[in-house]
Amino acid sequence: MTDKKNKENWVVYILECSDKTLYTGITNNLEKRLEQHNTGSEAAKYTRARRPVSCVYNEAQKNRSEATKREMVIKKLSRTEKLQLIDSN
Repeated sequence: MTDKKNKENWVVYILECSDKTLYTGITNNLEKRLEQHNTGSEAAKYTRARRPVSCVYNEAQKNRSEATKREMVIKKLSRTEKLQLIDSN
């Protein structure tokens, strides 16, 4: 039996909101999550008020745990550091 969780592709992403602020999150389906941020009620409260949003950065991770750890590191970065990360991609 294969473990489905090991086959999931977790991603850390940064969105740029309509007001030029940045939002960082994780998902295992970036396309679906981006659609939710832009249209769905499942969007984060932060992004619901700042639509439309666009994905400006994403980074694959091995699993949800690693994605969450990386998300926390990115969230602690200053705006300037986040923009440098985005530009380095």
